[in-house]
Amino acid sequence: MSAKPGYQYRFPQDHGAHEGFRTEWWYYTGHLTAGDDRRFGFELTFFRRGIPPDSIKTIPSEWSIRHLYLAHFALTDLGQGRFSMSEKVSRAGLGKAGAAGDGLRVWIDQWSAVEDSDGTGRQRLQANTDDFAIDLTVTPSKSPIVHGGDGISRKGADPSQASHYYSLTRLATEGRIRVGSEWLSVTGLSWMDHEFGSSGLGADIVGWDWFSLQLSDNTEVMWYRLRHGDGSDDPASSGTVILTDGSVHPLAVRDVTIEARSYWTSPKSGARYPQQWKMTAPSIGLDLDISSLLPEQELQTPISTQVTYWEGAVKATGRSRGTTVSGDGYVELTGYASRFGKKL
Repeated sequence: MSAKPGYQYRFPQDHGAHEGFRTEWWYYTGHLTAGDDRRFGFELTFFRRGIPPDSIKTIPSEWSIRHLYLAHFALTDLGQGRFSMSEKVSRAGLGKAGAAGDGLRVWIDQWSAVEDSDGTGRQRLQANTDDFAIDLTVTPSKSPIVHGGDGISRKGADPSQASHYYSLTRLATEGRIRVGSEWLSVTGLSWMDHEFGSSGLGADIVGWDWFSLQLSDNTEVMWYRLRHGDGSDDPASSGTVILTDGSVHPLAVRDVTIEARSYWTSPKSGARYPQQWKMTAPSIGLDLDISSLLPEQELQTPISTQVTYWEGAVKATGRSRGTTVSGDGYVELTGYASRFGKKL
């Protein structure tokens, strides 16, 4: 099934799985502060990959692979300058992994994102490893924001290169995290993306730079820059500004300029990633300096998505709509270690 114009979102149903589409992900990032002012960033992401029926070689059973689930979990300890990550992969069936179709409940083993049934929209995020863990409750302050036009988010020149994409851009967050054996109570602000579709990127696109920013004037900015091999922006690059009242202002490629100001080279992959940016959007009075809070936030995922990418906590300062602002956010950088391919 392809993502087509005219899709009508329904919530909370659309928080659930869309098994008619090949690829889907639920993506959480956020900034957290403990009582002793220790600061952390986190990422928890669940991926679903539909397996075409004609590729299933076994006799249909509970063991047949119809959907593959993958997950990434990362914690950035900003005070200690330490980045930790883990990954999982599992087939659907037999309770090991899955996602509900009528609302948010996605899980792999003990990692999960589940919406409460009380109508508040509150969600619980849980994940743990031997070295770090989260147990967080996130509550939306704004309604879901749909990106793109007419229900689709473009990912290339071909009309089929599109997805359905929405976000919860301001999630009040509380709960606890574990660092080693120490549990810490935390509060903060999180962001959730949910995207589903069946097509890949345009053939001339090598990767993307994705920005999510939560600013002090109670506005948010999402921007994804689709990159060609020569470094130029693909015309399908786009974004959204979310105003205080939850209304949206779409951004096209002509509206936004991103200039990288400094770089970091990963000693593990050899990839050279931008670490400081100037983002300007004159049509809406946006002029921001964005900086990584820790260079070492690269994820290498050999057992799950098999993609090496940078996903990290950042800060922003500057002006928005005539007002001095600051803010926190996350940036995702793909296609720097190697050309991005749909390995999911």
